[in-house]
Amino acid sequence: QVQLVETGGGLVQTGGSLRLSCAASGRTFSRSAMGWFRQASGKEREFVAAISGSGRFTYYAESVKGRFTISRDIAKNTVYLQMNSLKPEDTAVYYCAGRRSVVTDTRLDEYDYWGQGTQVTVSS
Repeated sequence: QVQLVETGGGLVQTGGSLRLSCAASGRTFSRSAMGWFRQASGKEREFVAAISGSGRFTYYAESVKGRFTISRDIAKNTVYLQMNSLKPEDTAVYYCAGRRSVVTDTRLDEYDYWGQGTQVTVSS
């Protein structure tokens, strides 16, 4: 059974940093594109960042570009999201997602596996 488990969420002040981790089990994601999405209360889930199967290619939503960094440790089957200069509007539940394809994608329905999410709250 494939599982994606996110950790690292929490409460942080504006301008602070958090690092989210997504540990995969039940399947090797070394050749799979991975992504991070988020869903704020009352809003639709949106794309945040994605990384290709090789880790060479990354993509970011405009709202987080320059502040967030996605990376992966293939040996650990883990993907990370380093979030710096956090703003109150970054408050959301953050979800890790995986694709069977090596190619990144920003669309939710292109991802085959999802974690349960981790809450990130940024206080002003």
